[in-house]
Amino acid sequence: MARKFSPTPITLRTPVPPDIEIAQAGILKPITHIAEELGIETEELELFGPYKAKVKLEILERLKDRPNGKYIDVTAITPTPLGEGKTTTTVGLSQALGAHLGKKVMTVIRQPSQGPTFGIKGGAAGGGYSQIIPMEDFNLHLTGDIHAITAAHNLCAAALDTRIMHEANTPDDDKLFNALCPANKQGQRRFSPSMLRRLKKLGIEKTDPNDLTPEERRRFARLDIDYSGVQWRRVIDINDRMLREITVGQGAEEAGFEHKSGYDITVASEIMAILALTTSLADMRERLGRMVVAVNRQGEAVTAEDLGVAGAMTVLMKDAIKPNLMQTLEGTPAFVHAGPFANIAHGNSSIIADKIALKLADYVITESGFGADIGMEKFMDIKCRYSGLIPHVVVLVATVRALKMHGGGPKVVAGRPLAAEYTDENLDLLRKGLPNMIQHIENALKFGVNVVVAVNSFATDTPAELEMIRKAAVEAGAMDAVVCTHWMEGGKGALALAEAVVRACEQPGNFKFLYPLEMSIKEKIETIAREIYRADGVDYTPEAESKIEQFTQLGFANLPLCMAKTHLSFTDKAEVKGAPRGFRVTISDIRASVGAGFLYPLLGAMRTMPGLPTRPVFYDVDIDLATGKVVGLF
Repeated sequence: MARKFSPTPITLRTPVPPDIEIAQAGILKPITHIAEELGIETEELELFGPYKAKVKLEILERLKDRPNGKYIDVTAITPTPLGEGKTTTTVGLSQALGAHLGKKVMTVIRQPSQGPTFGIKGGAAGGGYSQIIPMEDFNLHLTGDIHAITAAHNLCAAALDTRIMHEANTPDDDKLFNALCPANKQGQRRFSPSMLRRLKKLGIEKTDPNDLTPEERRRFARLDIDYSGVQWRRVIDINDRMLREITVGQGAEEAGFEHKSGYDITVASEIMAILALTTSLADMRERLGRMVVAVNRQGEAVTAEDLGVAGAMTVLMKDAIKPNLMQTLEGTPAFVHAGPFANIAHGNSSIIADKIALKLADYVITESGFGADIGMEKFMDIKCRYSGLIPHVVVLVATVRALKMHGGGPKVVAGRPLAAEYTDENLDLLRKGLPNMIQHIENALKFGVNVVVAVNSFATDTPAELEMIRKAAVEAGAMDAVVCTHWMEGGKGALALAEAVVRACEQPGNFKFLYPLEMSIKEKIETIAREIYRADGVDYTPEAESKIEQFTQLGFANLPLCMAKTHLSFTDKAEVKGAPRGFRVTISDIRASVGAGFLYPLLGAMRTMPGLPTRPVFYDVDIDLATGKVVGLF
């Protein structure tokens, strides 16, 4: 028998219980009921137990003539290392719109990595009485999308290293060609679909292996990759610092092919970025094939299509492309899909999830990672460019503690108590930090999108502090600024925010991109640095200069940019707070995610494999053997 659903949060207690206890006390609707309320048909669902399901992409064809709902992006000011409650605000706002205002709403957020879940941050399902549930499923595996990315990415890595070895061990071109295209029992040779794609790329309009000339056979068979040109590492969804740099090829059969490599965390994989930016299965197949995995000795790009592995990778990803349907504590529907880092990737949930949600709901609340200078800028200039979707409102989350930090407050460290400056009223310190919020508001307005500020309130905030933020936000151009208590009160605590967002959605906007794609790579970099960060200029290392020249020659200059920068500052130095002026940023390197569809300049050193701290949060995670419940997630 289905459990009864209550549309209100469980009874509040003081102190508030841990997130996992709140989540496990919530009463879940069967996911089939959530789907039915949205208008999703039974044959469009793939169930993963009673409380989560995947939604098939065929739904877009059925709903193609239905108008889109309103599109809202939740972002934030430059955060403290503790985070400022973007996901909590996203969920609380959705609960307010759906469970309290009676609007048809959907939340669309990213799936968390096991790296932070077991490392420092813990889970990412929201917090308090504004969470996605089942919280354990959300934070652990879900339906296996991240594992599919791990498998696809590492298949490509294995194919790349093996191809280099076999080419070197087979100097005879005909022998190599015959090994790649073996004869069947009848002595016939044929090209696979992946091989035919490579032939077309080479300009060889032939389908019979016997028709190729010796030169065409050589061009097909030899990728001629030098290890120094390899750009594809391996991935794993665990914070394993010991794998940052490794040596591979030390087996007896691989003698002579030892080389340095390393691991990134899975959510940093280009395949994750592709999952988030793709628009169909066919589009994903093309994007996976375009991924540049190495450069040959002639300086030409070698792709996954050249390796012949893109089709197999697509097979591994064919189910991951379907969004995951879940629900909030108050029974409003949520899509959880994709999960790229926002400092080294674009940091947004998937275009496919957004597109389906916009056909199903009148209001779609999505979230872009980290501060507005990171996730929101990429939401506008990359995600919206590929999706064709136009946002109606930006919700900018601000907190008293973050603004005090930007005003010169003591260092904020995860796991340590906040200093008195953050828990006692200090209007002077707060006033000094307001320029950070003001700059983020101004940046959002540059895209022609209406802004509403959500002041995520904590128990130690005073009325005078909250009013100072609200007044400054409105004076800076926000349509409204609303104090929220959704962590403590669920949707009820975000009701005023929901009403402000509804009003803002009805006001006209004038959406525009920050830069045209026709700009050169340097012009695009300098536009973002000047307009978003307020830098005086940009410096380039010799490595970055070389990459700009190389990518321009390879025809990649017309791609949008995904700036890889610290999320803790407008500058490229995490320790610089506030809204600084009179600084320059340095581009240390530029890398290409051609399959995903962007270049990513690196501002300083960016780590793609986090490490575990001395005391990771996995110490707290366990199973209650008496009840079978997970304990210790937060």
